Amino acid sequence: MDLLSSLSLEDLAASFSKLPVFPLFDVAYYIISILYLKYEPGAVELSKRSPVASWLCAMLYCFGSYILADVLLAESPIHYFSNNANILLASAVWYLMFFCPLNVFYKCVSFLPFKLVLVGMKEVVRVRKIAMGIHHAHHHYHHGWVIMVLIGWVKGSGVALMSNLEQLLRGIWKPETNEILHMSFPTKASLYGAILFTLQQANWLPISKAYLIFFFTLFMAACKIYMTATHSHGSPFAPIEACFCSILFGTASSDHDDPGDHHHHHDDHEMSHSAAKSKEELNEGTRKRKVKKAE
Repeated sequence: MDLLSSLSLEDLAASFSKLPVFPLFDVAYYIISILYLKYEPGAVELSKRSPVASWLCAMLYCFGSYILADVLLAESPIHYFSNNANILLASAVWYLMFFCPLNVFYKCVSFLPFKLVLVGMKEVVRVRKIAMGIHHAHHHYHHGWVIMVLIGWVKGSGVALMSNLEQLLRGIWKPETNEILHMSFPTKASLYGAILFTLQQANWLPISKAYLIFFFTLFMAACKIYMTATHSHGSPFAPIEACFCSILFGTASSDHDDPGDHHHHHDDHEMSHSAAKSKEELNEGTRKRKVKKAE
């Protein structure tokens, strides 16, 4: 810590942790979130066919984490919609993204150099939301570590966790795309970040909150900018996860047979048996008709 203090990093981290995110960083968050919504298949057609459904989807992309966290904490899920300035900003971004003449707004924000800046700014907001979620949960449950991790995780990746609900608003039902079953990098990073911030809140992590916000934001922004620039969908956690999961939970291919395999083999056997039986009955019916004609 002495080395960090001598480099004036402490002042930098403290100033960064107090940097206001409204309106500049929040607008960047809304732009990238709704940009990803526009990438979804059928999103543009939905905006023409049902603007209300499209707007609701955009609000879920922007404020889904707040809604889900409020539901888990038994608070009003529409509480955040009382922030008129945020709602108006997000609505303006949605309108420009889908209805701007000649798609000028979309072309500007999807221009890669500008998009990378917006992606980095979005991660600033994500880390702040994780930290605020931990603080909010700690206020209600002082010793509820699991609750603090859960709320911090939801604050950081609630939009992805509510993806199935958002798909229903667009008339799509794909339960196999459940984010918990197939976690993306932001969802995993939000979970790990929530664990770190919970340990820091419980004084188990010997680092100040300002330092944690600063360094974790740098990590998240660097990873997301690199992944966006290279169009990568991999995860930097993959090698570590593969190592620990193989030790703690075993490999995916176990020596023991999967009970589902026996079920499939049994079904295949029944299908083969039914097919043979049907063929036998068909041959028997043909033979009887021939005998009848001969008589």
